[in-house]
Amino acid sequence: MNADEPIAFFITWTVYGTHLQGAATGWRKFGKGEAPPQPLLEEWHRDRLKHSVLILSDESRAIVEDEVTRHCQHRDWHLWVCNARSNHVHVVVTAIGMSGKVVRDQLKANCTRGLRTRSAAFRDRPVWTSGGDWRCINSEEELERVILYVREAQDRKDRDLH
Repeated sequence: MNADEPIAFFITWTVYGTHLQGAATGWRKFGKGEAPPQPLLEEWHRDRLKHSVLILSDESRAIVEDEVTRHCQHRDWHLWVCNARSNHVHVVVTAIGMSGKVVRDQLKANCTRGLRTRSAAFRDRPVWTSGGDWRCINSEEELERVILYVREAQDRKDRDLH
């Protein structure tokens, strides 16, 4: 591994319509990081959704996790952990020679295909919000913390919609 390369990527993406700009639950302004709640902005975005919000069921979450695992195996990437929640997905993966954006976009695309193939509810509609976050993990300590967060802290946060 190149010394300039991260140990892993911490990738997060959200289900269509569940994390709108302006939301009190937290949102990021492009290029500027965390932003304060803006209820009118959130309402404006909610009013413009072209499709209903479909959260991921237990079955859909399993499909997403299966697709992430399958794609990582196919690409020979090391999957540290994947946790599909009802309204977002977290993945920690080592993908040597790849950018976090490319890894995120490939994982999202394969999860979309898997959901549309195996669940009629996700056909002919967006599954995810555009983009998503990815962060470089550059130390063993940081890797341990983020894996623990993805595996355990998500359940303690009680942020799922159902």
